[in-house]
Amino acid sequence: MFIKKIVPTVLCFLVCALTAFAQTSDPQINRDPNQAKFVTSDIDNFWRAFDLATKETDREKKIAIFQTHYLDKGSAGLQDFLRMRIKSAKVLVEAVEKLPEFYASVRPSTLRIVEMEKKMRRSFRKFKEIYPDAAFPDVYFVIGVANTGGTASGSGLLIGAELYGLTPSTPRGEFPAWFKTFLPDVQDEKELLRLVTKALDTALKPVEKLPSLVAHESCHFNQKYPKQTTVLEKSIQEGSCDLIAELTAGEVINPALKVYGDRHEVDLWSEFRAEMNGTDLSKWMYNGFKIKDRPGDLGYYIGYKISKAYYRNAKDKREAIRDVLNIKDFTDFFDRSGYGERFAKSVKKTRS
Repeated sequence: MFIKKIVPTVLCFLVCALTAFAQTSDPQINRDPNQAKFVTSDIDNFWRAFDLATKETDREKKIAIFQTHYLDKGSAGLQDFLRMRIKSAKVLVEAVEKLPEFYASVRPSTLRIVEMEKKMRRSFRKFKEIYPDAAFPDVYFVIGVANTGGTASGSGLLIGAELYGLTPSTPRGEFPAWFKTFLPDVQDEKELLRLVTKALDTALKPVEKLPSLVAHESCHFNQKYPKQTTVLEKSIQEGSCDLIAELTAGEVINPALKVYGDRHEVDLWSEFRAEMNGTDLSKWMYNGFKIKDRPGDLGYYIGYKISKAYYRNAKDKREAIRDVLNIKDFTDFFDRSGYGERFAKSVKKTRS
């Protein structure tokens, strides 16, 4: 069964997008939200190359165009993204050729990103208000090979803008054939379609979600945590960033997940409590393409609720944010949040 095998790289990147951002304690890092750069020049260069390459039929000429007009002219962020995710102009051209309708469809949304700088910088300023020691990375919006919503490098946050062009008319018909290249063990067409649909539902977002997403990821940039291995630790790592996004940008990165979580919170807590000290993340984290009976990534929701309970109960809200971003003992943080105490009676009833 495919799910028991190692997840192919492309699928993993799609559904685990934006989960491996850097944490930093570099004293030279920028701490002024007004000095952070939001770089969108790579998007313009990509579409210039895209238009030129569309006129060509020769594969080698297309590769040369993307190399010259996009990659060679790229920002520091794009150079990192090229090394980490795109790999080469040849790989980029292959993706564009296999997903031409998809790429064309996201163009208008990617060109709107420059207009969102005010909202994103506003959330950075709000972050500074609630956490004066906040570090603010530069944010690079690039276009890649539809395998990564984002990552981080020494240059800052790197956002794969093509995955933030979702609209009601976004074409998806090209993806099953593309995925099949990476999923040779999946022979059943219905199972393939299910995996593709789940992956795309998790990975593709409308461009309007970028401010909250950047706020979430800038939180990761500021977390100073020991290594996270348990379900509880990973859930708080992600959920605390949803709290920061809500406080600074106005919403969590996946409002639909919050709606589902609020409706099923008692049952989810009962499940989570039994598994939170284990290291099997499969039911809670980075599982949007696998899980069948409910939304994926519900660990984000529980981690958010734990962090929010801690924040809500704190008398000094600024100090609470400092605590959230500098957790040394996740079990102690959870205990002090008081979150589990809310469900003591419900859990007893469930067990009886």
